[in-house]
Amino acid sequence: MSIDGVRIDTSYFTTNGTDRRPAVLLGHGFGGSKDDVRRQAEDLARDGYAVLTWSARGFGKSTGKVGLNDPKGEVADVSRLIDWLAKQPQVRLDKPGDPRVGVAGASYGGAISLLAAGHDRRVDAIAPSITYWNLSDALFPNGVFKKLWAGIFVNSAGGCDKFDPRICAMYQRVAQSGVPDAQAEKMLEERSPSAVAQDIKVPTLLVQGQTDSLFPLDQADAAAKAIRANGAPVDVDWIAGGHDGGDLESSRVQSRVAGWFDRYLKDDASADTGTAFRVTRTLGAGTGDGETRLTGVTADTYPGLEGDDHRIALTGRAQDFANPAGASPPAVSALPGLGGGGLAQLSSLGVGVSLDFPGQYAAFESAPVRDDLQITGSPTVTVHVKSTTDDAVLFAKLYDVGANGQQTLPSQLVEPLRVEGAKAGKDVTITLPAIDHDLDDGHRLKLVLASTDLGYASPTAPATYTVSLKGDLRVPTALSEKNTQAPLPAWVWWLPLAGAVLALVLVVTGRRRTTAPAAPEPELAEVPLQITHLSKRYARSADRYAVRDLSFRVEKGQVLGLLGPNGAGKTTTLRMLMGLIRPDGGEVRVFGHAIAPGAPVLSRVGAFVEGAGFLPHLSGRENLELYWQATGRPPEDAHLEEALEIAGLGDALARAVRTYSQGMRQRLAIAQAMLGLPDLLILDEPTNGLDPPQIREMREVMIRYAAAGRTVIVSSHLLAEVEQSCTHLVVMDHGQLVQAGPVKEIVGSGDTLLVGTAVPVEEPVAEKVAALPGVASAVTTDGGLLVRLDADGSAARLVAELVRLEVPVESVGPHRRLEDAFLTLIGETA
Repeated sequence: MSIDGVRIDTSYFTTNGTDRRPAVLLGHGFGGSKDDVRRQAEDLARDGYAVLTWSARGFGKSTGKVGLNDPKGEVADVSRLIDWLAKQPQVRLDKPGDPRVGVAGASYGGAISLLAAGHDRRVDAIAPSITYWNLSDALFPNGVFKKLWAGIFVNSAGGCDKFDPRICAMYQRVAQSGVPDAQAEKMLEERSPSAVAQDIKVPTLLVQGQTDSLFPLDQADAAAKAIRANGAPVDVDWIAGGHDGGDLESSRVQSRVAGWFDRYLKDDASADTGTAFRVTRTLGAGTGDGETRLTGVTADTYPGLEGDDHRIALTGRAQDFANPAGASPPAVSALPGLGGGGLAQLSSLGVGVSLDFPGQYAAFESAPVRDDLQITGSPTVTVHVKSTTDDAVLFAKLYDVGANGQQTLPSQLVEPLRVEGAKAGKDVTITLPAIDHDLDDGHRLKLVLASTDLGYASPTAPATYTVSLKGDLRVPTALSEKNTQAPLPAWVWWLPLAGAVLALVLVVTGRRRTTAPAAPEPELAEVPLQITHLSKRYARSADRYAVRDLSFRVEKGQVLGLLGPNGAGKTTTLRMLMGLIRPDGGEVRVFGHAIAPGAPVLSRVGAFVEGAGFLPHLSGRENLELYWQATGRPPEDAHLEEALEIAGLGDALARAVRTYSQGMRQRLAIAQAMLGLPDLLILDEPTNGLDPPQIREMREVMIRYAAAGRTVIVSSHLLAEVEQSCTHLVVMDHGQLVQAGPVKEIVGSGDTLLVGTAVPVEEPVAEKVAALPGVASAVTTDGGLLVRLDADGSAARLVAELVRLEVPVESVGPHRRLEDAFLTLIGETA
């Protein structure tokens, strides 16, 4: 497509049919092209949209100079693309020349969606991700040049010559001086969504990354406040990843974007748009696959970055520290462009990787907190700053310091600030980076004000700074447990009674309104679970499956591990097994009975799937007792004391659940699933929130539970734990069965051993080993020998023979672990 002499490379996606449909424009990230969003475009097209993708000026096969979303360049291009969509026979029109259209994209593409909504009133809904509201604030925060990210920007576009000459000249000027000037700030502000804030009046889904030192959470916060002030619906979603790495939750986010457009482009009032505010939290990483395990916390309103302040006293005298000549060596917080694992992802797992040089910072610490403290938003603190020079540049960061002294910088975020007129001394209120961080009981907060940071430009002239405290640290706690402690509304008390009445009505009338369940199969009466050709489609899709043609069988006494990468369909399968959702095809039978919502045989099943709901004002014991009463079964059948022993909560059982940590809630939920000692126990990620001793105890519980003739099904990311606790496995990927069978068969028969040696094994020695009795073959490998035994061979005899041959053996073990087998089966998707 030619626009004002510039060639814009586009792709158009739609499906057959004569019905007109809404259109979606998908933008790409900086340095990318239209190809990066092709898969999302295809998915949206299958869901009933006409989708147009394009490569922005200067990227992919498009010509022209990069204008950083110049209103007269890239933004005007979007309006021409909308003109083109209005002429397509597949596209629904609100009026001639005005298509029903939404715009979505991440980073650079997210900004263009906001700008398009502000410049072109034909845009009806937007879904920007991990992007900026004010590019000047993002690259020049508080007057400090974000030099490392700016350099990456220029490099990823192919160099300064790829940009509009005015932008190139601005970058070179600021990079040389290290100080942004008024002209540079004005240029970036004109290219920012904030410049047209008053004109963005369409439903907006803002997705922002928590591990993002380029476009932090405050960018989405400013956008949310401005757009909501215009009267438009705004939802906010804080994802785990960002420009610094971590999990971008692409599948979940794209599903939410589709739901957003279904609601506001298709006018589908039943579409699930999600809650007003969602935060993803990291629970840890499995030792088997290394993936982070995520959960989501939601709220009915977006609280912003301040409010519900919790005051924390900091201690520390006035402190002098140096700004070194040349601003070197610099402190280290984030490493922009590291990608993938990223320092920010490590910090989410409690691994400290920041570096502050002695003599170049001031530090103030709190006392250990007595209870877990959930910080959600931007902490603030007021300090007094004095400098031997007119201006001072400081870098503020807030560490979580553990009981062992290890410190972690949440999301590796730092707040730069330029203090003008510091020579005379000045009080400064610092707004620290917005975070969602759980400060554990016994941990302390440590405020550090450093003179340098690797990611930013700071004065090269030597100076001495003096900083002292002027008040307490204020931390926002909008999503903390204390916000659930208000008196419960009246409906909490009468809802169970109303539910009982409704249940009675359904029981009386149900036979007239439902299809009779399939007859039991007597030959399966002793089989805990048989799944046959089970399928479940994604909502709003005729050919995309969460689970497809899945079949497997579980016998008594087995501990079966359900494995697969994120999105494999494991939880969907478990929810169908429980009768929580209906399959689109196939069936589930438990002890020969077909599963449907409310099937009587479900009384023989205990489950912990996607968390348990507890009444926060009741104790742990009271919650379990109340749950069992609701089942209508005799109290003596609950085996309550056994379940409580398994929970291992001790005196905490008498405390209100609202005071429990994540791990305590997890153990209580598992105890609830075991009430009544069900014949079939289903556990979805049962070790989330448990420490290593508790994980080991849970493993022993599952093994003992199955040894008594019962059956356990466990879905987990901890491959090492699955290998030790499970007897059988079902491996899924993309909703389909990959392999099923005993663990030993999937891992390997155990006839191949890896022999680790202190020094490399020479080929003649390997030949001697291969000729030993009981050995089928022996080959050299990195670090030792790979030995395959025949039917008469044994590991003990092999070790004895190796010692006799003077082979320097350091270790002997099976060649493959479950992790190796899993990765072999699943491949890159794992």
